[in-house]
Amino acid sequence: MKKLPILVLIITIAIDMLGFGIIIPVLPIYADQLGASEFTIGLIEASFAAAQFLFTPFWGGLSDRIGRRPVILISIGIMVLSYLVLANATLIALVFLARIVSGIGAANLSAAQAFISDLVKPKERVKYFGYIGAAFGIGFIFGPPLGGYLKTNFGIEGLGYVAAGISTLNFLLAFFFLPESNKEKNADSKLFKNPFTEIYRILPRPEIRSVLMIHFVFIMAFSMMQITASLLWAKEYQLNEQEIGVMFAYVGISTALIQGLFVGKLSNIFGERRLFVVGNLMMAAGLASLPFAPPGGFLILTIIALTLISFGNAFVTPIISSLLSQNAKKKEQGKILGLAQSVGALSRVFGPSLGGFLFGLTYFMPNIVAGALMLLTTFMAFQLVKNKMRPQEAS
Repeated sequence: MKKLPILVLIITIAIDMLGFGIIIPVLPIYADQLGASEFTIGLIEASFAAAQFLFTPFWGGLSDRIGRRPVILISIGIMVLSYLVLANATLIALVFLARIVSGIGAANLSAAQAFISDLVKPKERVKYFGYIGAAFGIGFIFGPPLGGYLKTNFGIEGLGYVAAGISTLNFLLAFFFLPESNKEKNADSKLFKNPFTEIYRILPRPEIRSVLMIHFVFIMAFSMMQITASLLWAKEYQLNEQEIGVMFAYVGISTALIQGLFVGKLSNIFGERRLFVVGNLMMAAGLASLPFAPPGGFLILTIIALTLISFGNAFVTPIISSLLSQNAKKKEQGKILGLAQSVGALSRVFGPSLGGFLFGLTYFMPNIVAGALMLLTTFMAFQLVKNKMRPQEAS
């Protein structure tokens, strides 16, 4: 295993997520300022997820065919373009366009995960997938407060151009320092595939099917909260964009610390599947309690809810990747992990749309539904512990 290439990859992901994190607390409020309804705001984020869903199989297959490095470089370049569009988005239609382009570029996580799988033994992958999660967290630590500051002081133009500049620097870093990890390229890997067909084909494999079902429901519940939290805090608690950015940064800090320092150790002590159950349950509690903090105790109760969400996210996300990787053959690592990203993107089509619609009915409804969905995944995760999945050795 080569640690330096993995370090470069993690730094690249962290910078990529910084640009992405800048957008998170600002986009729902900016769309609201342009006159979009709560449901339309959900659809804007759903358009990002739809593009990601449609292009993820392409990027996964392409990384198996030509390598991980070129796919990562191309996708970063697409992200630069999306931020430039957002910087000039004065109409809802342009906001939609910016998010669609961004979704195309963001469909590359499968290549990054396959990069890890190329270089790391199966038993150690959960730790390194945890590092990827920590890189996500680092981006979310600095991105949201920076986004709130930029939007408040420089408008959407300043925010978009700064995000584009960050992604340009990231492209240069990857171009000069990120090596190729795929030494066994598969020239027969298909590029243009119906993502629904790939999902259907994998269903007969019960160990992968179970994890993907949990992944779908988990991402759907979490994305409902992500898209409505800014609206909740702005409309019900009168927080400004900078304060909302700090809330998201807290989640990023907590998730990064938990994934970077504890996930690997706790997984070795208690086992992946037990930790999986605990993570789903903690996410359920955090999501359901988030909108019920009274004004007098808003900060402390919100921090408790966000801490539970952070623990849940930190436990569940890398274990999903690890379980899928363990059950995939070496030559299909990119395809299976890409399929997981497709499933997650598909769930994000439904999550924000449903979340926006429910928020339009009443502000606490998205979190109640999200918490109920996480109770369902908790039960499903418990079944994995009970049934003791038998991962096949990747060859």
